Amino acid sequence: MKRAAFQLSAIAIALVTALALAIAPASARQQAAPAPLAGVPVTGTADDGSTFTGTLVPSAFTSEGRQLNLNGTLSGTMRNAAGATSGTVDATPVSVPVALPTATCPILHLTLGPLDLNLLGLKVHLDRVVLDITAISGPGNLLGNLLCAIAGLLNGVGDITGLPALLAQLNALLGLTG
Repeated sequence: MKRAAFQLSAIAIALVTALALAIAPASARQQAAPAPLAGVPVTGTADDGSTFTGTLVPSAFTSEGRQLNLNGTLSGTMRNAAGATSGTVDATPVSVPVALPTATCPILHLTLGPLDLNLLGLKVHLDRVVLDITAISGPGNLLGNLLCAIAGLLNGVGDITGLPALLAQLNALLGLTG
């Protein structure tokens, strides 16, 4: 069977479910075992025009280094460009890499109107300037993670007692420590 590029956008639902189960208190996890995850529709198209339609039933999340993987079983049908069945899989074990979602946090939006300066006989004219700075959090984005955490604390989304430690980390990262 030819290797197809699969569109696994629905796996994000399974990821959110797994993360919610991982965050639940231990007593809640012991009281009620989670129901098995439902199958996730999977479709894909190969370079030669063949298509795959099937279902991925997630069983577990694993990590290899810094890569998160979704393990499960894949069932489905491969059809050639003419629509004839060219292969099937039934409950085949698979491991699919999962991209973690990233969040963005607006840090600064600054709008300056037109500016005219006379610097010792040198006339400087600056039209309207808009500066937007946005932090992107996620794996490997140290500065983005810190700035999003600080912005969240300042917006009342957390315990503000952690702010001095976050600011110290930011100063150290930027080399502003004395």
